[in-house]
Amino acid sequence: MTITSDAGHVQAGPPPTPPPGPDPDPAHGARLNRLLRPHARSFAAVVGFQVIGAVAGLAPLLAVAELGRILLAPGPIDPGRVWPVVLTGAAGLFVRLAFTAASSGIGHIVDGEVQLALRRQLAARLGRVPIGWFSRRRTGELAKVVGQDVSAVHPFIAHAPGELVAAFVLPLLSLVYLFTVDWRLTLITLIPVVLAVAHVPLMMTPARLREEKQFDAAMGQIANSVVEFVQGIAVVKAFGGSGRAHRRFRTATDDFVGIYRRFVRGLSVIAAGMQLVLSPPFVLLVVLIGGTALIMNGGLPPADLLPFLLLGLGLTAPVEALIAHSLDDLQAARRAVGRIRDVLEAAPLPEPENPLPPQGHRVELRDVRFGYDADREVLRGIDLVLEPGTVTAIVGPSGSGKSTLVQLLPRFFDPTHGSVALGGVDLRELSSHDLYRKVSFVLQDVRLLRASVADNIALAVPHADLDEVMHAAETANIHDRILELPRGYDTVLGQEAELSGGEAQRIALARALLADTPVLVLDEATAFADPQTEQAVRRALAALKGGRTILVIAHRLETVADADTVVMLDNGSIVEQGRPADLLAEDGKFAAFWHSEEYR
Repeated sequence: MTITSDAGHVQAGPPPTPPPGPDPDPAHGARLNRLLRPHARSFAAVVGFQVIGAVAGLAPLLAVAELGRILLAPGPIDPGRVWPVVLTGAAGLFVRLAFTAASSGIGHIVDGEVQLALRRQLAARLGRVPIGWFSRRRTGELAKVVGQDVSAVHPFIAHAPGELVAAFVLPLLSLVYLFTVDWRLTLITLIPVVLAVAHVPLMMTPARLREEKQFDAAMGQIANSVVEFVQGIAVVKAFGGSGRAHRRFRTATDDFVGIYRRFVRGLSVIAAGMQLVLSPPFVLLVVLIGGTALIMNGGLPPADLLPFLLLGLGLTAPVEALIAHSLDDLQAARRAVGRIRDVLEAAPLPEPENPLPPQGHRVELRDVRFGYDADREVLRGIDLVLEPGTVTAIVGPSGSGKSTLVQLLPRFFDPTHGSVALGGVDLRELSSHDLYRKVSFVLQDVRLLRASVADNIALAVPHADLDEVMHAAETANIHDRILELPRGYDTVLGQEAELSGGEAQRIALARALLADTPVLVLDEATAFADPQTEQAVRRALAALKGGRTILVIAHRLETVADADTVVMLDNGSIVEQGRPADLLAEDGKFAAFWHSEEYR
């Protein structure tokens, strides 16, 4: 099967086989727990090593504090007390470096494994959703989910466990020690931390959350505008619309700049306040003022001020790092996980529990109704039979529902009412494997892969040999053009050569011919028509006629003149049906439409 969605996705053959087991639980927490459960031991090691490193990291600070108290104490200095303290501090520093390095290394390994698992789940889910789902979403948004959003989970996996441990364990141990020295100065030392934590709710207000959503939406708009601009630059320049295209891109960037300024303006005051109260000068000032007052009153020995000056900074530094960096990263990761969840929760194409095999390849549409939105029907009561060995051409004005109708055959969508049957079996009772072995589809907007010409043609039949590929190319009237390429069938498209729109359609047609399915759908297969493409389509139709069922959408008489049946659509309904010559002779709606400039 050869398909290309409006969003620019290309697939061939049956969709990727999903991993065994039931669909993921729609509950986000359950899915996240299930995703992280295989790595539970690794996470435990990350946290355990970080705890050991945090405890050991406190040893050098305590050693300096104790050393100061020993050296400043009245009387002679006892070397027997000094050297054990020095060695303990040095050992603690070594242990901290070793265990924090191990914790960080394991955390990054787990992060890579989780990101790989997420991308595999996204790929599996995107391979199982109805193909029409892609046409309702922009390429930039999906690319952002699979790329940027999965990468945004990195801080949550690789850094958050260690930083959270350091932010709580180290201050807790410091507090225990400082309380043993003087509980009053300990409470004074906590003033900067309390002031900093008081700023946190200001970052979680409804206004801030709205600004975060606007920021993410603006980023998605820029991604979409870039993709659309790059993909459409040739057409835009050819028709002199580069100014308008640039304006759309500039509008997206200007909107982003405005939102970003509001986002930063609201955050800057809060961030500045938090950084001020957690800064070393402020912490030292608070400790010195409190300690001096206690010393002046005779309630604290001067030597006991040293531990607070050292550990006061150690008390606030992890909290400052957590608040200044980790909270932003964790909130970004939370929003990214939400968007990933939305994709993973996209309803997959329903599969029957007991699929039925089709008997033949006669296609029947019975009282088919369909609408993209609940309040607007695009197709209204379609009754149509496509007999094997016949070519049926669908015609009608723009917006009449032609493309929507043919997209029901490969189950891009399911009808909201009625049924589409193949071989006497409703498509919803067929397995995807059987359906995509029997239906080939060529869209008007062809996107070829950055792969060799042979691989592009053999996409649906990867085991095909070169002779079979060449035969399909000859039937599609593209063989001679391929031989003109730098390395013939081994030429990598998009890297070593570029093809015109008509040539790309002939490659897609060759791909469908090689798939050799009993049902073939050509949706505007001559949208980029040149004489060679027209000839290729007519040759393909002639070659395929026999036992195959062919459905064609086209705007040219040369393409549909040989059709067995023409179906005229208007406003989602069949208004005329019959042989082309008979409909022209009747001089009805088809004849009027055919002779109109719109059709030409």
